[in-house]
Amino acid sequence: MNKYIISTLLLIFCFKQATSQDAKQVIVGTKHSLHSNILNEDRKFWVSLPESYNDQASSHKKYPLLIILDSNIHFKAITGMVDYMSSAYNLKIPEMIVVGVINIDRRRDFTPDKIITVRENNTGGGEKFLRFLEDELIKELDENYRTASYRILFGHSLGGLITTHAYMKKNTVFNSFIVVDPSFGTWDSKTMDTKLDAITQKSFKRFLYIATANWGKRNITNRDRHMRLYESLNRKCEGYFPAKLEYFENENHSSISLIAFYNGISTIFDGYRIYYRNIETVEQLKQHFQILSQQLSWSFKPPEALVNRVGYRMLQSSNKKDKVKALSFFLLNTESFPNSYNAFDSLAEAYEVLGDKINAINNYKKSLSLNPNNENATMKIESLNEN
Repeated sequence: MNKYIISTLLLIFCFKQATSQDAKQVIVGTKHSLHSNILNEDRKFWVSLPESYNDQASSHKKYPLLIILDSNIHFKAITGMVDYMSSAYNLKIPEMIVVGVINIDRRRDFTPDKIITVRENNTGGGEKFLRFLEDELIKELDENYRTASYRILFGHSLGGLITTHAYMKKNTVFNSFIVVDPSFGTWDSKTMDTKLDAITQKSFKRFLYIATANWGKRNITNRDRHMRLYESLNRKCEGYFPAKLEYFENENHSSISLIAFYNGISTIFDGYRIYYRNIETVEQLKQHFQILSQQLSWSFKPPEALVNRVGYRMLQSSNKKDKVKALSFFLLNTESFPNSYNAFDSLAEAYEVLGDKINAINNYKKSLSLNPNNENATMKIESLNEN
């Protein structure tokens, strides 16, 4: 895992070097502000879009949302890691829209319960903060970006506390949770038992990843709290428990975040990546992603780029049976992504290679109707009509 994090940090370093030497900006994301009626204040957030987001060929795509708490600490590194892991040559996870929420008052926003202290404090605002995320921020993102309805919440320390609380709620718009060394200091045994008694089976339709750091002399207490929660949830789950708890012996509370994010997002999407040369049939590919969809309680289609790559591998084969089989993969893409001009362009090319000029022309026309600027389709239609 360390090699991926080192690669990410080196990438960020190189970006900074390029910026200073060439006097050009490398855009990691954009800054935004939203007035929250729930919190009665303006809230700032940063947005990083996937590399393919503005490509004409991907204009039909919708992207899962990753919401990051403590954005000032984690945003740059995690966006770099997501870009790397979701790139076309990696495809370990799907491309995502990454959104970082800027802090105003962590103790207020990240504590779901009022903490009784000698001095007056403003803890216990976690429910209102979650309402801001779900009812205002995500609504704003859905209106302005091509978002899918699959959402992941990432939180570390106190951010991990409110993320755990969100997971345990009866209703939430989030589907998966990455909880990094959560601060359970305010959850004594009685409080945790009360929360566990209230949990419903709805929580177990979501995926939970918990990372635990090494706290040195206080390590037993920290690990016990996390283990107690995890084992209690496992006992209450009536079927398969979609969760993982991982302990990092060589990481402390401060250093754990990036490694835990990599392992957490990899665990959530375990099985998403499949080597294109190992795929022989459409049914094999469909079944692979059906299993993943069942694990995550959300429908994930085989990625368009992956299916296209398999199709062209077979179309370029010297084996005629492979060429015919390629057609089924290109058809799968047009079924899964009916608004993709590139999917129909590739299907048309397959028909052309197989000598079916009528279907080739029809699908080039379909591609052209989705993207009138598709010069390849225009050229191919003219050429096929002449012949």
